[in-house]
Amino acid sequence: MPDWSEIVANIVKASGEPLDTPTARPVGGGSINQAYVVEGDGHRYFVKLNRNHLLDMFEAEAEGLNEMRSANAIKVPAPICYGTSGSEAYIALEYIAFGGSGGGQKLGEQLAVLHKKTWDHFGWHRENTIGSTPQPNTPTDNWADFYRQYRLGFQLELATRNGGAHLMRNGERLMAELDAFFADHHPVPSLLHGDLWGGNYSTDQDGNPVIFDPATYYGDREADIAMTELFGGFPREFYSAYNEVWPLDEGYSTRKTLYNLYHVINHFNLFGGGYLSQADRMIGSLLSEIR
Repeated sequence: MPDWSEIVANIVKASGEPLDTPTARPVGGGSINQAYVVEGDGHRYFVKLNRNHLLDMFEAEAEGLNEMRSANAIKVPAPICYGTSGSEAYIALEYIAFGGSGGGQKLGEQLAVLHKKTWDHFGWHRENTIGSTPQPNTPTDNWADFYRQYRLGFQLELATRNGGAHLMRNGERLMAELDAFFADHHPVPSLLHGDLWGGNYSTDQDGNPVIFDPATYYGDREADIAMTELFGGFPREFYSAYNEVWPLDEGYSTRKTLYNLYHVINHFNLFGGGYLSQADRMIGSLLSEIR
């Protein structure tokens, strides 16, 4: 366990707020990190822990949150501080109380505004993680080249080492034909959340949407929208509101499978199981589109 007094001291220093007689209680925080609420003197913070060699993951998360905050588009928790304590790495974040209703329409509108923040290249200035998997973000001028090398190619190489070598055969065919999916689609490098499934979205008590746990980079905005459909989908009003602000391009219904393939292969690399056969079916479906 970490030295909580050390973490609290760093939170106090970074926030400028007192935390006398603080308490730390465990809360649900997903499958990757341990999560705690630290509170005292009427102040609360959300703290995530992992092994100390993963400090870079938390540093990248803090930079990603700040990148999204700079867009002034949608509410995200402010990073307070990060560091190591004993055998643990940690990040302390603004605590946001969830529990409001609705928010789907606002989320669609505000995500479209977030996506209108652009950069000169696809990728980002640093690597980060998708879950706990490294996510390379080498700046690249061409989206198809970026997606081929730093998304599909990278995950397929990992899958080969993790017992999914047969994916590479059809995966190489898919990557060789990748340009076919972008013949009439020329995305700009939009600021993406990068891991936008239902578990990384909620609504605060005033009804404002909140997104968190990012895997930030600049890419095709459709990649964010596609992931919202991967594990059950977001509210219907989210999609209609997004399209009111910035309509999706023709061909999205096919490309969303291409973009979600990245996440499904990553889930195989993280968790194994049936994700391998799901990825295999997705590759087959995509190849059938270009035969």
